[in-house]
Amino acid sequence: MADTALTNGMSVHAVVLAAGASSRYGVSPPKQAELLPRVLGALRAASTLDGILVVLGAHDVATDAPTVRCAEWARGPGASLRCGLAALPPDADAAVVALADGPSLDPRAVDRVVASWRDEGGDVVAAAYGGVRLHPVLLARPAWARVPDEGARSLEGRLVDCDDLEPPGDVDTRG
Repeated sequence: MADTALTNGMSVHAVVLAAGASSRYGVSPPKQAELLPRVLGALRAASTLDGILVVLGAHDVATDAPTVRCAEWARGPGASLRCGLAALPPDADAAVVALADGPSLDPRAVDRVVASWRDEGGDVVAAAYGGVRLHPVLLARPAWARVPDEGARSLEGRLVDCDDLEPPGDVDTRG
């Protein structure tokens, strides 16, 4: 674990995964176009982030947030996440990962996860709702090279209790 004194002043950016094909949802418009604004609103309402980056892939999605296109998005969410992490500024010490299809993301969960990392350190820190690991997930820079194609879920981490908050959701179908 990182020393508390070392993590208090470190830079944390959000990486929003919005690269998928949204095939179960339908593609006109893709779910990212409909749900991304709510996720971005939650991230902007958080008080602990130094920037936000959206990773695109299968679809062009209009957004006022900075974006990076991942040519290898079809390999899996981990490939998209690695694209986003690689595009962060060199001074970024950690990334808060959020999903574009998690429209109920609560900015308090973001702040809680970041505060836990700053207080207690660790390479992977995730929000937990009812003991279940969900998003947001903070990845400190030492964890970035370990992200597999399947995504960061396989990386063990410390859970932060967010039982009093609504889970972010994971919208796959319309309706």
